[in-house]
Amino acid sequence: MSKQMEVISKPITETDIDFLAERVFEESIKILGGLRKLIDYRNLTWLPSLAEAAYVIILKEELLKTHYEIAETLGITEQTVKKILQSNEELILKYLEGEFEKIDFHKAGGIAKLAYKKVKEEKGIFIKEKELEVLGVEWAIKVLIRLRGANFPLTKEELKERLEGIVIKNIPANELVENMEFPVKTPAEILHKIKKILSQKEIA
Repeated sequence: MSKQMEVISKPITETDIDFLAERVFEESIKILGGLRKLIDYRNLTWLPSLAEAAYVIILKEELLKTHYEIAETLGITEQTVKKILQSNEELILKYLEGEFEKIDFHKAGGIAKLAYKKVKEEKGIFIKEKELEVLGVEWAIKVLIRLRGANFPLTKEELKERLEGIVIKNIPANELVENMEFPVKTPAEILHKIKKILSQKEIA
């Protein structure tokens, strides 16, 4: 489907949040040089933090949620929310350009802030429906947030516990986990396995 749709115009509703977070998440990856660069530099561990930060920024900027409300919504601490929101996007840009070797604030938060500003400059948020369907970003972000802080490799029981309640393309995540080989060593491996199982089910 090639038709483009405008998804957001203020005021927004709760149902827009996932989509907005996806756009900020995608833009964050672009700022970092793309997914391939993250793989090359073995920085895929940044993905859960970027997904989390994207939601924090959107909930704060678009719905004006408090630190407590954001923490409750995402299942994280208020301190984490505070660190993300206090991150400095100008300094993170200089860090990415190599001007600083080290920074003392939440890196993913600064990147998400840069991405949010970029997205807002687009005069509305547009995406091809087919591209969104192929990317499947929404479920991937939810999975990555649940995996934050996990000690890899994970067993089947540990992964099922973390993904409890998530539904991916009308299939409970735990049902997909049952079809995986274990242990799983990285978040990227889990996303790959889920996408592969979904493809197999669609063929069947």
